[in-house]
Amino acid sequence: MKTSDFNYELPEELIAQDPLKDRSGSRLLVLDKRTGEIEHRIFKNIKEYLKPGDCLVVNNTKVIPARLIGEKIRELTNQSENELIRGAKIELLLLKRRENDIWETLVKPGKKARVGTKISFGNGILTGEIVDIIEEGNRLVQFHYSGIFEEILDQLGDMPLPPYITHQLEDKSRYQTVYAKYNGSAAAPTAGLHFTKELLSEIEQMGVKIANVTLHVGLGTFRPVKVDNVLEHHMHSEFYQVSEEAAELINRTKTLGHRVICVGTTSCRTLESAAEENGLVLEGSGDTSIFIYPGYQFKVMDALITNFHLPESTLMMLVSALAGRDNIMAAYEEAVEERYRFFSFGDAMFIV
Repeated sequence: MKTSDFNYELPEELIAQDPLKDRSGSRLLVLDKRTGEIEHRIFKNIKEYLKPGDCLVVNNTKVIPARLIGEKIRELTNQSENELIRGAKIELLLLKRRENDIWETLVKPGKKARVGTKISFGNGILTGEIVDIIEEGNRLVQFHYSGIFEEILDQLGDMPLPPYITHQLEDKSRYQTVYAKYNGSAAAPTAGLHFTKELLSEIEQMGVKIANVTLHVGLGTFRPVKVDNVLEHHMHSEFYQVSEEAAELINRTKTLGHRVICVGTTSCRTLESAAEENGLVLEGSGDTSIFIYPGYQFKVMDALITNFHLPESTLMMLVSALAGRDNIMAAYEEAVEERYRFFSFGDAMFIV
């Protein structure tokens, strides 16, 4: 299986740069995974495709303003005084929290980020020291500060928007789902951005259950596959958690013969990681590096609400595993022809 099998042509102008004013006003391509049949709707019409007894599984992770711009600190000893001299700009992207205020980070430029390098953010409100270099050049940074880290991060940090977004958001909340609860993601679970509180309330009133799980999204999910052979790709790990309440709700849905519908590939990977081979979802937490590509047999998920993904990405492979590569490639070709908006702030697909 070649990475190039999941490539497609996308005009640059179809990459959505801003979210719509109305979250649920985006377009919705409905794809029947058995027949390949396609319908073109508006996202709020998704209620017409849901049935009483269905269970929507949402990822309630919250994106942190994980992009920090700082300055390298040089310490000079002049007689008995230590002076802090500002140096080159350094950008940090927080990827995963470790213990004792240590974070796994991506640092640019990496050449200036040796072990022992000290960085100042916000004129010293926050400082960090690189304490180790780990896989693929990521750095472990020990932070020092006074007060509450989350409040400082909210003051100094920017939302870590994907590289194809050319400007920062005026309203940070538009890169959060309306049900975001637990801090920890370096990127949004973007399929959930289409839901409003009102739409979710209407869906629940129909008799559809909503289960909350957590997966803190890392940038590894969106990194390009750099190997020709799909099977040689290595996925980065991400933290997930499934509560007893969510596991019971999902398992009861399956037992009664109803559908489990994941909102986003992150919810999908959470369930498939937490499930036994017989499809029973277990309460618990841990790290997952699950890689889903064609040939994978889904243990829990029946249908998927998702956005349109980057060419040759692991997410293209995941949706191809669910609906079949030919159906997915045909649907993407039609979406391009119909001028759908692509990627994080773009339109949605419902694979049923």
